[in-house]
Amino acid sequence: MKTAVQIAESRKSSAMYAGRPWVLLERGWIAFRSTNWVPVVTGFVEPVLFLLAFGYGMGNLVGDVTTGSKTIDYTLFIAPGLLANSAMNGAIYDSTWNVFWKLNESKLYKTMLSTPLGPLDIALGEITWALIRGLVYSLGFLTVVTALGLTPSFWAILAIPAASLVAFGFASFGMAITSFFKTYQQMGFINIVLLPMTLFSGSLYPISVYPDWLEKLIMALPLWHGIEMVRAFWFGDLNSGVLIHIATGLFVTSRRLRALFLR
Repeated sequence: MKTAVQIAESRKSSAMYAGRPWVLLERGWIAFRSTNWVPVVTGFVEPVLFLLAFGYGMGNLVGDVTTGSKTIDYTLFIAPGLLANSAMNGAIYDSTWNVFWKLNESKLYKTMLSTPLGPLDIALGEITWALIRGLVYSLGFLTVVTALGLTPSFWAILAIPAASLVAFGFASFGMAITSFFKTYQQMGFINIVLLPMTLFSGSLYPISVYPDWLEKLIMALPLWHGIEMVRAFWFGDLNSGVLIHIATGLFVTSRRLRALFLR
């Protein structure tokens, strides 16, 4: 027979996780088929417009870019960086504004918690849905750049799982941060953080153009690690540095997931 402590622990465990995160994915798909496909489409178009404007616009003025020991065309240089940005945007917006509305406005999560679902089911379901959205962005962008002849080799296909890791990291981080926000004004901090990372993390030009102190500061940003990881897979330039980028992403993600689930 179970002791009182064992029964209490089992109830606590089932209250935390019921093993049904797929319910959130089902709901996300139903919502997507109605009206939520609009922001997904616009999110996919954005990096393509950046590629056309900067790659084929400014690219004619910039010429080739030297990074490390390689000298490559500017458009080819920014393509993997924009892929990482696309994965980040797809995941972060779904795990922040979408989660904020369900958490504070519609009180949808409160309703879900009155069912057999637990907080961990909701967190895993939402993060997985955001990950899928980031993956869709990445696949769509890769299809476009392949059609434009910007994939140097078959190594570029490995940039998709790399971009998925970027999406997973930002989705889990975004959801954890959003759980602390209570007003729409506070949500504005997300854009304040994302915009500098998008502009200065090395997606549009090498960070070696900066002074040493600023370059080291940028290397502490999570998006820089994501871009360098995607770019390494894109060009098949795999070395020990890739493992550092992966380990950094996994460390930050696991810390924020643990903080979210154990609140």
